[in-house]
Amino acid sequence: MESFSLILAIVVVTALAFDFTNGFHDTANAMATTISTGALKPKVAVAMSAALNLVGAFLSVEVANTISKGLVDENGIRPEVIFAALVGAILWNLLTWLVGLPSSSSHALMGGLVGATVASAGFGAVHGDVLVTKVLLPAVAAPIVAGLAAMLATRFSYGIGRNAGGEATRKGYRAGQIASAGLVSLAHGTNDAQKTMGIITLALIAGGAIAPGSNPPTWVILSAGLAIALGTYIGGWRIIRTMGKGLTDLEPQQGFAAQTSAATAILASSHLGFSLSTTHVVSGSVMGAGLGRKGGVVRWSTATRMFAAWALTLPAAALVGAGAESVTDLGDWGTAAVAVFLVGASAVIWKISRREVVDHTDVAPDDAAEPAGVVTTAIAAVTPPPAGTVTENLTATIPAPATDPAPAAPAAPPAAAV
Repeated sequence: MESFSLILAIVVVTALAFDFTNGFHDTANAMATTISTGALKPKVAVAMSAALNLVGAFLSVEVANTISKGLVDENGIRPEVIFAALVGAILWNLLTWLVGLPSSSSHALMGGLVGATVASAGFGAVHGDVLVTKVLLPAVAAPIVAGLAAMLATRFSYGIGRNAGGEATRKGYRAGQIASAGLVSLAHGTNDAQKTMGIITLALIAGGAIAPGSNPPTWVILSAGLAIALGTYIGGWRIIRTMGKGLTDLEPQQGFAAQTSAATAILASSHLGFSLSTTHVVSGSVMGAGLGRKGGVVRWSTATRMFAAWALTLPAAALVGAGAESVTDLGDWGTAAVAVFLVGASAVIWKISRREVVDHTDVAPDDAAEPAGVVTTAIAAVTPPPAGTVTENLTATIPAPATDPAPAAPAAPPAAAV
């Protein structure tokens, strides 16, 4: 039976809080394009994504093992180190959510863990080869690969549907987009929920609750899945708005291509144990789909801000994690001070976010309603006469009935010659 100390319980609760922020921070990855094209209504979309995130959490533990066994040295890592790492990850998630930027929750967690570990045990406690091959290289390669795949898939979709009926084609792609969005949600559960499983498992090992090298216990898998599903259901509407409307304008064909490409990349990386950023993959595929349509554009001002957030995520979270670890190293009062700081900073960010509330009504497309039918369109085209128009003006517009011309008089016979 696992034995818990107070600090270990605090770490587990904080890890689940991070998992919750990961859920609403990354809801846009699965559902932003589906909502922006009108394939699903916003609340239906996030409910579907939450359920599939929970299912995906049970499909694999490869990514969890990468974090709990491969990224840092298990020996000598204290639970306080993991708590400090989570502080850096949570604060970065909340800050980027506040400004509506789709940054990587995964890299925030990795950065916080690396920074706290270095502050506690030095650079030797971080496995640099794992960090490079399973975190940094996928971070660069995945969005490029997903973007190129989405761009080619978009062009192929428009090519084969060139002669197909317009509305029938759109409905078909919307159905496909719903299926692919579900696949992305499932993939998100297999990748991102596992990161919290891995961090809790690492904390249990550090606290002596389970043996080194153990896989995540069943209760860890269940609690992590429930936390990320609940966060997903809350809906990170600010980031959904940026991903669905601020980055590019998508049609159903593009949304289907983007989500299918992203889901394929995420599921493949989860199988290989790569701690991939689903945000990077989905953002890359959305931009690729935007460029794949003739006349499509990407709003590079928004993309540039997003790239900057990506570049800052890991080092910023690492600095906060290292600072938090330096304070927790002072003893129990230091750990308490960091906990108070985390709660206070989170409350301030929430308070600031209430100045401009963004909810499900701000992310739906303007033309989400079904197009009007033929009869409705014909009726709408008939404009009633303005009030006060006199009758004479109306009757003047009605053409008079045609009448047969009067028969011509017979010509007079020629006069007789004298």
